[in-house]
Amino acid sequence: MAQERHMQIGEVAERTGLSLRTIRHYEEVGLIVPSARSKGGFRLYTEADVSRLMVIRRMKPLDFSLEEMRDLLEITDRLGARDDPPGPVEHERLRERLGAYRKVADARCETLRARLAMAEDFAATLRDRMDAHARADAASEQTAPGGPFEGAPAQD
Repeated sequence: MAQERHMQIGEVAERTGLSLRTIRHYEEVGLIVPSARSKGGFRLYTEADVSRLMVIRRMKPLDFSLEEMRDLLEITDRLGARDDPPGPVEHERLRERLGAYRKVADARCETLRARLAMAEDFAATLRDRMDAHARADAASEQTAPGGPFEGAPAQD
């Protein structure tokens, strides 16, 4: 069996886009546990750990609380358990809870889409106003005394 590659926290931070401080915080609150420690006590992570951190990172914009994140991760961990898989009743209960979280995530995504559309509309309004002001300023410069054409020979 091949030995799984371990990464130090700096590499994991770079790969996930999370800060060292954030990764350590997620460890403190129990969302992630490094798969190993080096002889010097440094945290060591696997690809599975990186994948878990990416799941956590994707939950963040949806405003899941740490408790909700922890619960959701526990559900998915339990559903994916190979050593002691859940029985049929527990499996169904876990899938129902997972489905409820999916509905929450879908609703929050829709809210974010609506907010993004409003923000894009606002940005477009600002661009239009700036363009209109730039055109008005350019027109007034050409007709105002001292403008770019003052002192130019009159044309017939």
